[in-house]
Amino acid sequence: MYNRRVPKTHPRLDAYGTIDELNAALGVARAIAKAEFVTSKILHIQKALVAVMGELATDKQDLERYAKDGYKITGPELSGELEIWINEIEAQKVSFKHWATPGATQESAALDMARTIARRAERRVEALLHSGEIENRAIQIYLNRVSDLLWILARWVETNANV
Repeated sequence: MYNRRVPKTHPRLDAYGTIDELNAALGVARAIAKAEFVTSKILHIQKALVAVMGELATDKQDLERYAKDGYKITGPELSGELEIWINEIEAQKVSFKHWATPGATQESAALDMARTIARRAERRVEALLHSGEIENRAIQIYLNRVSDLLWILARWVETNANV
């Protein structure tokens, strides 16, 4: 953003590139999903991820300008929404024992694939936080909640498919 150039190997580019990969994997999961309950949540996350990528593409010295230009800075409310959804799904008595093996259905496998990419994106963002490249911990927390939601959504899909 704002004509700042970094090499393609820059850790910030790696982080938002991984989030872009997550967004594409979510697109596959949404295309496969049968329930509006699932597709609506995925689409909501996809739209939020675009804003997260924009923030990560902005050098921290330009963040004030970024916000003044009307772009949204990631805040705790994004994670809060996901926590509400996670609690709603858990209240539906989603069945799972021990660790789930991905692949019970195409839909749950796509959600699990997206979940693993979300975890990688979370690690990339954590590295940026650790190095001081970024300061907004809400991004890392949000990606953590995205992966948690994707895990429980995959189990919801499997439970509803009687797998």
